[in-house]
Parts: sequence; C-alpha cells; structure tokens
Amino acid sequence: MTHIAHPFGQRLGIIRDWKNRWIATRPALAREYIRTDVAVRKLLDAELKGKGIASIAIDRNEKEYKITVHSARPGLIIGRSGDGVAVITKKIDMLMRTLKLTHKPVIKLDIEEVRSPESQAAIVAEGVVEALEKRMAFRRVLKMAVEKSMQTQGVKGIRVAVSGRLGGAEMARYEELKRGRIPLQTLRADIDFAIARANLPYGVIGVKVWIYRGDIFEDRKKAA
Repeated sequence: MTHIAHPFGQRLGIIRDWKNRWIATRPALAREYIRTDVAVRKLLDAELKGKGIASIAIDRNEKEYKITVHSARPGLIIGRSGDGVAVITKKIDMLMRTLKLTHKPVIKLDIEEVRSPESQAAIVAEGVVEALEKRMAFRRVLKMAVEKSMQTQGVKGIRVAVSGRLGGAEMARYEELKRGRIPLQTLRADIDFAIARANLPYGVIGVKVWIYRGDIFEDRKKAA
C-alpha cells in the first residue's frame, strides 16, 4: 500500500517554515495555543472565503498575536479606510474571549498582497471551485486553470485533479490535467499544494492543485 505525504509537511525544516510559529513553555499552554490557532483559522476561512487567500501565517508570544494574511485581493479585506480589518480583528477578539485563555494577547492583523496569484495553489484551487459551482464544464475549467498558470513566470509545472460526481454523473470518478514537471520526491523542489471542495446540488467535488515553482537552493533561500 502506498503512503502519500503532504508536499508541505514533507519539506518542513528544509525549504519550508511552519505556518504557526510559537514556543510553549508547558504542555497546558501548548494545548491552549493549538486550540486558539485552530479556532482562529476556522473563523478566517469563513470570513475570507472568495477573497483570494493564498496562505495565513500566525506568530505569537505571551503579549502579541500576529496574523499575516497573504491575499490576491487585499482591497476586499481591508475595505474603505481599513474598516474590514477592524471588523475581522473585533471578531477574533470576541472569539478569544469565548475560549477563556490564560493570557489574552494583543491581536495584530496584517494583510499582504500576493504579486503572482496564478502561482499560488490555494488561489488556483479557489478559482476552480468557483467555476465548478457556476456549473461550468469541468474539463474546460481544468484546461483554463492549467493554461493560465503555465503562462505565469516562475511556474514550471502544474497538476489539477478533481474527483466526485463530475458533470452530474451517477458514478463518481477522478480526472486530472497536468502540464510540465511535478517532482514530488525532490525535497528542494518548491511545490505548492492546496485542497478545496466545490459544493454542488448533486454532491461535493474535491479539488487538488500542485504547482511546481523551481528548486530552492541555499543562495535562493537566503535571498528570499
């Protein structure tokens, strides 16, 4: 039986850093931190759906809780004169109050723009989901997503897979489209990966996206 590893977790400590960065001095504090991070990410996924989110990074210590959101549509999140950020920060603050934390940190929310959305797996997967939910033909959606990404500078390979009752068929099946290289076994390969789901009247369709953006060596890692 094969064992499939997540491309992100496989590269942690090699070319990837953790998405949640903090140190807990005792087990009880670690449990509290994990519970908080899971709840905050769940809230942000619901609040920022459809706003081109590439990734969310969390840095924290006992005094500050910093959230960095990388988005292709930062204007939709920030809103006029920063009203959007204030609303989301207030909701996170209310959530933390319900969690009854030992020490409530100061919340800081930063929004950073993604320069090349087509090279981010999460954004490509979100686009595929939106197209499928608009009842577009899945083969056309796959072709459009692959061709658009391959035209982006820095993208050397892409693979998009969908599974479920494609086209409303009675039996579920798996289809994928691939261009270029996806070297999953090369740990220095910069592979971005994302999973999404499209909710359709006849069932759920799962979407997976792999994007290869070249190899990362020590000199490129330091420059980044």
